Amino acid sequence: MEAAEAGIHPQGQMPFSHPWTEARPEDLPANTARRIWRARAESTPEKWSLHFGVWRGSDFVGCQDLSAEGFGTLKTVSTGSWLRQDVHGNGLGKEMRTAVIIYAFDWLKADTAVSEAAVWNASSLGVSKSLGYEPNGIFRESWKPGEVTEVQYLRLRSDRFIRPTWNLDVRGHIRSAEYLGIPLNDG
Repeated sequence: MEAAEAGIHPQGQMPFSHPWTEARPEDLPANTARRIWRARAESTPEKWSLHFGVWRGSDFVGCQDLSAEGFGTLKTVSTGSWLRQDVHGNGLGKEMRTAVIIYAFDWLKADTAVSEAAVWNASSLGVSKSLGYEPNGIFRESWKPGEVTEVQYLRLRSDRFIRPTWNLDVRGHIRSAEYLGIPLNDG
């Protein structure tokens, strides 16, 4: 987990609803691994989370998550991600979110994707806007104990998704869908 150790966000800014990056540097790799293992171990058809690794060439630079609760009924997914700080600002965040949204809409047959970002997080909000997300309310949250964070919630309907010019190559979908209890028919 050298990517997490390299730094994910500036000191003093918490872009995550669960402040998992606030750990001693020597604890961050194990905490990161535990978070991913816990998500895998606790995934069921009713509530699941998929963590996709993000590489630039052979260099691991971050993670893109796709999760859902009550997907069989709601057909709604949520996204989250992190990138090593030294690769911020080059379009990779948009590309990785685009990939999981394509997967959710085209393979899992989701109707809606949701996301959230602190109102000060212009980069994340910019990615959302560029993909067609619409604002879905601003809420006061406590992402860090004792602190208030103003959070912009966002919503993307499949028919409003601004698609890229590239295609997504998906492998292993059948086994994943079966494990998550997602029917593979087009009906």
